[in-house]
Amino acid sequence: MPVPNKFVILSGGLAVISLIAFVSNRRLKYLRKKEKETAYLKYMEEQHITVHMVSETVYVTKGQGVHTAFIELVKLLRGDKNIAIVLNNEGTGNVFHSHTYGPYYFWKGRSYKGRRVLTAHVIPDSIKGSLPLWRYLMPLARQYFKMVYSYADTIIALSPMVECAIKDLGVKTKVVKIYNPVLTDNWVRTPESRVKGRKLLGIKDNETLVLGVGQLQERKGVEDFIDIGEAIPDARFVWVGGRPFGIFTEGIKRIDSKIEHAAPNINFAGMQELEDMRFLYAAADIFLFPSYQENCPLAPLEAAASGIPVVFRDLNEYKLLYTHPYIKAADTADFIRITTELINNKPYYNDAVKISKNLIKEFDKVKIREEIISLYHDLLSKYFKK
Repeated sequence: MPVPNKFVILSGGLAVISLIAFVSNRRLKYLRKKEKETAYLKYMEEQHITVHMVSETVYVTKGQGVHTAFIELVKLLRGDKNIAIVLNNEGTGNVFHSHTYGPYYFWKGRSYKGRRVLTAHVIPDSIKGSLPLWRYLMPLARQYFKMVYSYADTIIALSPMVECAIKDLGVKTKVVKIYNPVLTDNWVRTPESRVKGRKLLGIKDNETLVLGVGQLQERKGVEDFIDIGEAIPDARFVWVGGRPFGIFTEGIKRIDSKIEHAAPNINFAGMQELEDMRFLYAAADIFLFPSYQENCPLAPLEAAASGIPVVFRDLNEYKLLYTHPYIKAADTADFIRITTELINNKPYYNDAVKISKNLIKEFDKVKIREEIISLYHDLLSKYFKK
């Protein structure tokens, strides 16, 4: 009886393996199809969405605006009975929504093709004055952000400037413009919260407090804040914020030297817990925001919601973002002039408070929640129809 040669045995073995692989692949596709059909029927029946919300800030960089926006959006969406939220490693959902753009974003989003949402808190220009050697890193940053944006199925642009920056990279992903919501209830000022905030900062009742909030880097204008404070020695100036990115922060040595030699009326409170920020805003009389680049910053809106005047740097970003009037300063001399006027002119101060009150109307939490939930429904409808 002839013995099969090795070639015949190998060929037969490969054929069996190929058949098993083919059948397994078809079986897997069938199961995925059935799973998708089951999910679709459940979604259509209940109109309930579970959002898998992801942010790497939970693990590495809590002391910055992206983390605040992430926390507050989770809180806002949990206020809707038809929305459930699972965070990071807690489970999976119908929709994937990320606020950061590191390896975690790519890893967690791998099984959500067609249902990935990214809130673009950061654009390539955000590294200017934020990271050391940012000029040399810019070409790499542009390529990386193009990859980040292209991985998403829908991008939430927080401002017209963000939308333009995304399209400027040649990204084909759908872009939807939805602003950061302001949870006004979080920032209500009371006499008790003012007392507590001043105690936390070591400010006396009769002292005028000018507050600044942001990371200790050139982009945030902290050095200009020091110059403004030194020009107005009769008021107290306090900057809240640190370096959540540690040694990967621009200008550490230069800024630390300026802080060390700052006038006695200027203090630095470091990073504070988010829960304590409402007390610090309540403690303040004026809020300065001398940042050189922003997208949809939360800190000045939070300060405005607490009922104090806010002075912005005169940036094109804000002209595109805000529909209501706002107080703006062209340079450091202008910040000094406006701040001095706010301190000494009560009618001007009262008008500035009214400007703050009107400014936050554009960032109504109910309206923005509805826009985001509508985005989720639109994404799921298109996904299930494929």
